[in-house]
Amino acid sequence: MRDRVQGMEYIFHDSGKELPETLQYIDRLEVYLGKSVHRTTPPTSFDHWYTVYGDIIPSNHRRWCTKMLKLQPFEDYIGEDPCFNYIGIRADEKRVGYISHKPNITAVFPFRDDGKTYPDIVRILQEAGLGMPGYTDWGRTRSGCFFCFYQQKIEWVRLKEKYPDKFEEAKAYEKPNKINGNVFYWCGNESLADLEKPERMAEIKANWVAGQARLKRNASDKTLVSILAGYEDESSTRQGCAICSL
Repeated sequence: MRDRVQGMEYIFHDSGKELPETLQYIDRLEVYLGKSVHRTTPPTSFDHWYTVYGDIIPSNHRRWCTKMLKLQPFEDYIGEDPCFNYIGIRADEKRVGYISHKPNITAVFPFRDDGKTYPDIVRILQEAGLGMPGYTDWGRTRSGCFFCFYQQKIEWVRLKEKYPDKFEEAKAYEKPNKINGNVFYWCGNESLADLEKPERMAEIKANWVAGQARLKRNASDKTLVSILAGYEDESSTRQGCAICSL
């Protein structure tokens, strides 16, 4: 795993809105790799761009967070040097991910090219001694910012329970914007204020449990490792940020 590409350089673009477990995992990677992961911090913060974009939170239709806090810092870091950018999209994901239009940056998809799916990645990480990132212990499926608009509602519930302060920080962004006065929500048509109501949280949990039961009933054609790894059908179609999702 470590020696497949000689001279590999590792870069992490810190948005300033990462989960503690994400930063801890970067530390573990450095120990495993025996080399530093270069960490960049954008010269301007999420809150700066939030103001620039009129106090409108990002969404799958307004992904300015990925553009300004991940993609632009990456291209600035690379500059005009030739670069092979290894993108960790799996073979079972129906998304392309970030592909730069700069002629000096070439996208490479090692997992997809080798036919590696979610259970394969879990196995690779376990056999390497790294294991899964700590946020998976409490049911989060992605490595993006703690208020990532792609996360499922059950993940918002778990964020509320695990990091209530971060949930409150995310909720504070749901306010009338400066462009037209409308309020946009992280969860589409449901505000976090409504989602955090005890009866609503209980409903989301119940729906999730029922959904998991359906997946298990339909899992007769899946391998044991797929089931043990918590692999869900939606993993193959779920969306995520172009550069910041595992």
